[in-house]
Amino acid sequence: MTVNEGLQQTENAYNQLVEVNRLMVDAVFNAFLFSWQWWLGIGLFIIPWLIWFLFRNKKSTGRLLIGRFITIILSLLIDLIALSYGLWSYPMKFSPISPLLFLPYHLAMAPVAVMFVLQIKPNWNPLLKGSIFAAIAAFGGMNLFNAIDFYNPKGWSTFYDFFIYLFLIMIAYLFYNMDSYKKITDK
Repeated sequence: MTVNEGLQQTENAYNQLVEVNRLMVDAVFNAFLFSWQWWLGIGLFIIPWLIWFLFRNKKSTGRLLIGRFITIILSLLIDLIALSYGLWSYPMKFSPISPLLFLPYHLAMAPVAVMFVLQIKPNWNPLLKGSIFAAIAAFGGMNLFNAIDFYNPKGWSTFYDFFIYLFLIMIAYLFYNMDSYKKITDK
C-alpha cells in the first residue's frame, strides 16, 4: 500500500466514523432521550459532583482535583483503547455530543469515587484502600451497569476491571500525594 492509498483508506475510515456518530446521535434522540435510563445517566453526571462538593475535604480540594483529572484522563484513554478493539462497549448513550466517550463513568462517577477514596482514612495503606475500592467498583458497579444495559463486557472479565480500577486509584494516589505543590513565583 502506498502513502496515498493509506491516506485514502484513513479518509474512508473517518467517513465511516462520522456515519457511526450519526447513528449514535439518532439513537440518543429517538430511543434514549427522556427514558428512565437516560434520566439515571444524567443523574449520574450531576449527583456525584453535588455530593462531592458538599462533603469534600476543603483543605485538600486542589490535590483531590489533581487525582480527579488523572482519573478522567486515564479512564478515557483506557476506554478509547478498549472500545477501539471491541473489548467492551457502552450501549446506553446520554449525549449527542461525542456519544462514544461522553459518559458519566469518565466525567463524574469514577473521578468522584476516587476523590472520596483518597480523602477517607488518609493514613490507611493505599493498596488496601485501592483494593477495596477496585472490588466494589468492578464486582459491584460494573456488574450493576451490565444488568441495566449501561455496559456490555463482551466477554471481558470483571476480574480485569478490578485491576483497571486498582491502577486508576493507585496512579491518582501518587499524584494526590506529590509534595511538589508550591505556588509559582518570579524567583
